[in-house]
Amino acid sequence: MKIAIACENDMVARHFGHCSTFNIFDVNDGKIVENKLIDNPGHKPGFLPVYLNDMGVQVIISGGMGQGAVEICKQKDIKVITGVTGTVKEVIEQYIAGKLVSDGSVCNRHEHRNECRK
Repeated sequence: MKIAIACENDMVARHFGHCSTFNIFDVNDGKIVENKLIDNPGHKPGFLPVYLNDMGVQVIISGGMGQGAVEICKQKDIKVITGVTGTVKEVIEQYIAGKLVSDGSVCNRHEHRNECRK
């Protein structure tokens, strides 16, 4: 399973589309088998979910995400977990342990760059 976490340094980014990087984890049998950091190729409406899907990502974790991106993820059968805070290390461990829960945070306004609110 491939899991993408939207990142700012070693922290989960507050907004999916405006993160600086994605930390992509390959997880097999509850263990991380590969981990790579990729730069965000740019925020264009509808682009990132397709880009990550083409890489084989099945789960996206972020602080917040716009409704359009959420809908595209649903169409691509990508699980979305939003409302997440903390370090990438803590969050991937929580996800693997089955303890990470989405609060369904959806960003409705995009005048902000580094913060998302419901």
